[in-house]
Amino acid sequence: MEILELMKQRHSVRQYKDIAVVSKQRTVLNELIEKINHDAGLHIQIFYDEPQCFDSMKARYGHFAGVKNYIALVGKKSPQMDEVLGYYGEEIVLKIQELGLNSCWVAVTHGKSKADICKDEKELCLIAFGHGETQGVPHKDKPLQAVCNYTENMPEWFLNGVEAALLAPTAMNQQKFFFELSSDGTVNASCGRGFYTKLDFGIVKYHFEMGSGRKV
Repeated sequence: MEILELMKQRHSVRQYKDIAVVSKQRTVLNELIEKINHDAGLHIQIFYDEPQCFDSMKARYGHFAGVKNYIALVGKKSPQMDEVLGYYGEEIVLKIQELGLNSCWVAVTHGKSKADICKDEKELCLIAFGHGETQGVPHKDKPLQAVCNYTENMPEWFLNGVEAALLAPTAMNQQKFFFELSSDGTVNASCGRGFYTKLDFGIVKYHFEMGSGRKV
């Protein structure tokens, strides 16, 4: 399945069925996370059949139910950490979708995870995943002109990238990002300030690059 179709199909899901993630799916996710940790110097960790993290008042407040599998996004503390974890976390999220599973980014509404966190590291957030009770619903997007310097003469690859970026999940559906195409063909990307905007920026950049075929 093409990456853009996965982006269109994937929506946040908070309630999950009591169905285990099978060994083939686990192998794919384990190998992807191992590769990302090696290539990006991260310490992302995955947990299966572990219901305690989401058995809390915070999780119930966030309307989570049946969550038994999650991924802890952990990395070394740095100014770039949030963006890097967002970028690679979204790669994992779309792989989860490709495997026929569902997922949800979770920033605050969960209990204590089982992640092993070193002194120089930080757990930024979690990704809940499994067999969803539903497939979720699409989020409302801003108009194209609100997130890029749109003109009628823009190349197709750039518009494809921006449209892919609009499909990206962002905290509280803020979509506080902007892509600017310069006259020399380079792309400048920026993010606003707000709740988890740096994490969102990494997610959005992954979508743009996959949609456009160009690095930002």
